[in-house]
Parts: sequence; C-alpha cells; structure tokens
Amino acid sequence: MTRPALRVALDQGTGPSGDTDAALERLAERARSAAASGAHLLITPEMSMTGYALAPDAIADRAEPADGPLSRAVAGIAARAGVAIVHGFPERDGERVYNSVQLVGTHGTALATYRKTHLFGDLDHGAFVPGEDLVVQTDLHGHRIGLLICYDVEFPETVRAHALAGTELLVVPTALMAPDTAVASVLVPARAMENRIHLAYVNRCDAESGLDYVGLSTLAGPDGAELLRAGRQEALLVADLDAGAARAPSAEPSYLDDRRPDLYQSLSS
Repeated sequence: MTRPALRVALDQGTGPSGDTDAALERLAERARSAAASGAHLLITPEMSMTGYALAPDAIADRAEPADGPLSRAVAGIAARAGVAIVHGFPERDGERVYNSVQLVGTHGTALATYRKTHLFGDLDHGAFVPGEDLVVQTDLHGHRIGLLICYDVEFPETVRAHALAGTELLVVPTALMAPDTAVASVLVPARAMENRIHLAYVNRCDAESGLDYVGLSTLAGPDGAELLRAGRQEALLVADLDAGAARAPSAEPSYLDDRRPDLYQSLSS
C-alpha cells in the first residue's frame, strides 16, 4: 500500500531573542504560510521560541514544563493552521532545565518531546542538563519521525541509532554559528547518506549576543542529495519526501546491511 507523501516546511528564522510574544506571532504567520503550501510539518530552529544565547538565569526564568503555557500556545497555533510544528524551548522539570524540542500534531496534541543529549560548550553546559533518551520518535502522516538537536547530529552514533530504530525523517533544529559552515554543508548530507534517511537540519540565521548564525538549513535525502538548501537569510522552504527512497534498492554499498556490530562493541565502552 502506497503511503501518502509527507510535505515538510523548513523555517529558517526566529523572532527577536527573548521575546516569546513576538516569536508566537511570527510562528502563527509561518504556520499559515506552511499550511497554505500544503505542508504537513513545519520545523523551526533550536530554542526558536525564546532565543538561544541568553544568560543562564534568563533561560531558567523562561523555562516551562513540556505542557506549559508556551507549548500550549504553540499547540493552538498548530491546531488553527492545521499543520504539525516542531518548536524549540527551555523545558523545566523540577529543578532541572533541558534544551528541548517538541513535535505538536495538527490537532494540537504533543506527540513527542526530546531533550538535547550532547551539550555544546559553555553556553549549553551553563544553562542545561543533558537529556538521557537518545531515540525519541513518533508517527506523523504515516512516516516515522525522529528528533535530535544541533550538536547531537555531529556524533555518528546518534544518527545511526535512529536509523537502526526505523526513523525515516530525522528532524534536527539547530543554532549553528559561524564559521562552522561545514557541519551544514558536508556533515549533514553525509549523515543522511550513510544512514539512508531523510534529514531536516533547520538553523537560525540571525545574530544574538555576539553569535552569528550561518543559516544554510537543508533537507538531505537518503542518497545525500540536497532536496532543499537555504542561504544566509530568512526563508521558508517546502518539499515532499519520497516515502520509498530510504528503503529503495541502491547500487551503492549499504552501510546498514554491511555493518559488523560484533567488531564495534569495544567502541561504546
């Protein structure tokens, strides 16, 4: 039975740092535009609802539970527009604060929440604790969706774990800074190719607290081809996923089929 195509929208851009009201207003406009284009899923960058390069106390002040007012507001936007949304926010769980993303379905129901497992530099380590669940997935429109955040994708083990668990589209909201453009242009397509999955890498493109985000958001196919590629400016890019591409026979070597995990056991210790 043929599955329906999944139309994905990448939102490269965010509201003013620290202004959640402006972020929600902007998200509502982007959600309407994505829905008008026929998209089933709108993906936004890392910490898209609050800003990323904030002082730890500012992040702590804005942190909310996964079902807090901010996430409920995003859920309302998703339901009104009729499009699923991935948004980034600081998640509070007791005294702990996580760098999280949540996927909200078209009816406003939270389908999955992922906490960043690999923290990057002083900024992450000063504000967040690392998540402990690496493979977080959900089904959307007949497709298995997985979630990572930014630095997570730079570790080959994280994407391989998703591939082995059946993820078909790996969604990676990010805040990649200059001058590290090779992560977006080289590493991300390679991760998609070596794991035979679609990979949506959605970056910020603004400047924040002295950080210069490079944009270059991309949707890479299972062969590593760039199905979408943004530049350095705000953009809303839309494309359909080929549901059969990840499992289609290929003349290229199959890294998943040809792996020898018995030889790799010592690498994880």
